[in-house]
Amino acid sequence: MRYITEDDVAATYDVRTSLDVLDAAARAWAKGEAMSMPRQRPRVGKTTMQVLPAAYADRIGHKTYITGIAKAGVRFWVTIFDAETGALLAMVESDLLGQIRTGAACGLATRAMARPEAKVGVVIGTGRQAWSQLEAMCLVRPIEHVRVVGRNAERGKAFCDRMRTRVKAKLEFVTDAQAAVRGADVVSTITTAAEPVLLGAWLQPGTHVNAAGSNHATRREIDAEMVRRAAIVAVEDVAQAKVESGDLLFAEREGTFEWPRAVRLADVIAGTIPGRNDAEQITLFESLGVGLWDVASAKHIFERCVAENRGREVALTPD
Repeated sequence: MRYITEDDVAATYDVRTSLDVLDAAARAWAKGEAMSMPRQRPRVGKTTMQVLPAAYADRIGHKTYITGIAKAGVRFWVTIFDAETGALLAMVESDLLGQIRTGAACGLATRAMARPEAKVGVVIGTGRQAWSQLEAMCLVRPIEHVRVVGRNAERGKAFCDRMRTRVKAKLEFVTDAQAAVRGADVVSTITTAAEPVLLGAWLQPGTHVNAAGSNHATRREIDAEMVRRAAIVAVEDVAQAKVESGDLLFAEREGTFEWPRAVRLADVIAGTIPGRNDAEQITLFESLGVGLWDVASAKHIFERCVAENRGREVALTPD
């Protein structure tokens, strides 16, 4: 088995690459040539194991992480196996991998659903996941100006300073989300908020929204009006969304959403379902994260590490 560290991931994977990797995986999924199962959450007391299984091409595996142990923090791994022999191939440290693939998934949604001429972006949130949202947005659309929204001015301005070396768009930090989304073409929310940080009433016609910060039934980043106004609502996996998409579950309870409206992002990417029908439509991608993104990413990283002699070989049987 090859043990692959965060440094190895950083050396072999980035958002631009992930856009291609996830695009190929999504198209395979749309054709029935890949599988991704909803997140499983076994619990003991306050401790929860999160498991996201998937199969893709010649690899099968899962992402695993433990939550509920505050002192220990959260660590992430993706484990992949050879689908033909069952051999354990790699264990990949996956904090950075998860950040990259989350941004790339929203980037794919933006490419498939936002207006081609989109120039003004908004990122609500300045935490550890925000950078890949901003980078992906700028890679798939000709974004010229991005308003970054946060509560802490010092942290927000520092985030903008770091990202100016990664994107060409003008970056502006603001604290007023309503003012920020005025005139925006693409909005990404990536926060830990339990209550909406983006209201549907604020949006102009034609806006595309990526809601990426919440994967819990009791939390939401967008309000029911936002969901009601969305002409297209894309999710990664409908079964998973029915369990953990607080944004859509709250909207369902408030009478502004019914599940037959939800379409799979993979089908939008593959072109079997339109990402939008006209320039005036508001579109929504509800991002929860699926195991297919992790397994496809780990497959690419593993193959790069083998080719470049990265990672550490670990014997699984006694000598």
